[in-house]
Amino acid sequence: MYLKTLSLTNFKNYEYAKIIFSPRINCFVGNNGVGKTNILDAVHYLSLTKSFFYAVDSIGIHHGEDYFIIDGVFVKKGEEDQIYCAFQRQKQKVMKKNGKVYQKLSDHVGNYPVVMISPADSVLISEGSGERRRFFNKIISQYDTEYLDSVLNYNKALQQRNRLLKEFGSSGKFDRDSILIWDAQLVKYGKYVHRQRTDLVNELIPVFRQNYSMISSGKESVRMAYRSHLSDADFAGALVSSLDRDRFLGYTTVGVHKDDLVLEMDGHPVKQLGSQGQQKSYLVALKLAKFEYIRRKSGIPPVLLLDDIFDKFDAERVGQIIRLVGNGRFGQILITDTHESRLREILAAHDTDYKLFIIKNNKINEVIHNGIRINETE
Repeated sequence: MYLKTLSLTNFKNYEYAKIIFSPRINCFVGNNGVGKTNILDAVHYLSLTKSFFYAVDSIGIHHGEDYFIIDGVFVKKGEEDQIYCAFQRQKQKVMKKNGKVYQKLSDHVGNYPVVMISPADSVLISEGSGERRRFFNKIISQYDTEYLDSVLNYNKALQQRNRLLKEFGSSGKFDRDSILIWDAQLVKYGKYVHRQRTDLVNELIPVFRQNYSMISSGKESVRMAYRSHLSDADFAGALVSSLDRDRFLGYTTVGVHKDDLVLEMDGHPVKQLGSQGQQKSYLVALKLAKFEYIRRKSGIPPVLLLDDIFDKFDAERVGQIIRLVGNGRFGQILITDTHESRLREILAAHDTDYKLFIIKNNKINEVIHNGIRINETE
């Protein structure tokens, strides 16, 4: 699968742009702030119906305008599909496939997978466990609607249980039967969520460790593990055992809403031990493991979006990453970088089809296809 064309209208800094991609490697070069990352985010929209970077769609509208349109053609198993995404202020976002409107945006998710690797991934290391739970949810929910329903129903039950606990604390009254009703819901949905997260991490670990070993040339030892209350105890029993503490605190203290992903390097938390380059290597290895997981689940390689990933890497690690993503497991790749000469050297060393797009003043000024300048509107 690959993205053949992309058209942007009033999207972020682009009034209008049309891009014809190579099915293999596409590089976007230019100074910071010229809109390289916005092109990758538009591809993310076409795949997952939303931005990688923000939750509010109106942020994507070009200054002074009222709407944006993202239009693209994916080629999948020899067939072309036109995907259309539009958003207008004060209105609902619209997604279409071959002219037919999706009634539910979730029906589109997972059909044209992409994996984004970005400096924004640093929150997986620097921030709290909620970011790592979102990492689980974003992966599994693409291919398992029961998982997404279970997470939503679990969170609803959790809110109701917490509301009761607060009411008990303020009123001084207690009704065990009402708590048990929500305990049963938490157990029902929490067990499914835990099982799917366990399976995901078990599949990610060996690929992640192999990727990191190659990127770092074996210089560091890394570990990743899934931490959950449900891994060590019967969930129903744990809820009963924690009830007195929960009543005192006014919220539920055990469950999959407390899950975490342990990230270590040489026996220590990577947040504390790893340099910026080592932490970035860790995240690249993790996201490439995510790529492999999605490839196995979907049967097709996702489009790989590499946003400014070479920053803070020495030449050796850059070369190792390129060798890693240049093998046969990966299909179409989109790369952004500020160093044109670095990308030219990388592309010259690999015998593969590529396009290099030079961006200036919110426009694509030049397109180079396999070393030859072409007309970008070909």
